[in-house]
Amino acid sequence: MTVSALERFRERAQHDPDVSWLLAFARSAVQAGRYQSQLIRHLSAELEQARHDPLTGLLTRAAFEQRAPHVVGAGPCAVLLIDLDGLKRLNDQFGHDAGDAAIRATGASLNDALESRPTAVACRLGGDEFAAVVPLPEAVALPWLLRGLHDSITAPFRHRGRDLTVGVSIGACLTADLPATSLPLALRLADEAMYEAKGNGGGWLVAGPAPSHRTVNGRRHGRRGTALEGTTS
Repeated sequence: MTVSALERFRERAQHDPDVSWLLAFARSAVQAGRYQSQLIRHLSAELEQARHDPLTGLLTRAAFEQRAPHVVGAGPCAVLLIDLDGLKRLNDQFGHDAGDAAIRATGASLNDALESRPTAVACRLGGDEFAAVVPLPEAVALPWLLRGLHDSITAPFRHRGRDLTVGVSIGACLTADLPATSLPLALRLADEAMYEAKGNGGGWLVAGPAPSHRTVNGRRHGRRGTALEGTTS
């Protein structure tokens, strides 16, 4: 509608009740549409925020469980489980805000390590435990990825005028080594490798193609949260 036509429509609305009602309705519809668009944008922003851990900015466990299978299904990947070592000592000695700083620094290290891999996903599973799925067409690149991530996480971070450090244990599984592509199996194997690395004093370790520990309800026997669950196999 041209400007002159719009002016004539407004003039007619001053004398014709039907046209006046139509114009008022159109204005209300426009305002409602704007409000609806704002509401949708607001709700979308809140939903996206809820999918991220507030301390690290990484995905939450639930968001990771939704997105990670798509990454695994798209091609060969490295599935990582990461657990900090010495966080309790840090909390006891310097306070829980120091532990939070260590967790934030770990999230930043993960983001930095995966920055060049836009389809990778990483999450904070909870506490001081993290997971990631990284597209990795070339298996020979895995040691460089793990070494770089380990060195970044264990590097000193600044907190309240002090340089603090934590250790880390990283377990990895290459989906290309599995008999069939399976995120749950890859996570289980990465968890076993992480647990073994932790038993050896930290560092990183790549899992074999088959589980080596018995499980409780599909989780490694002895893992936190499994002591009272179900039967063993």
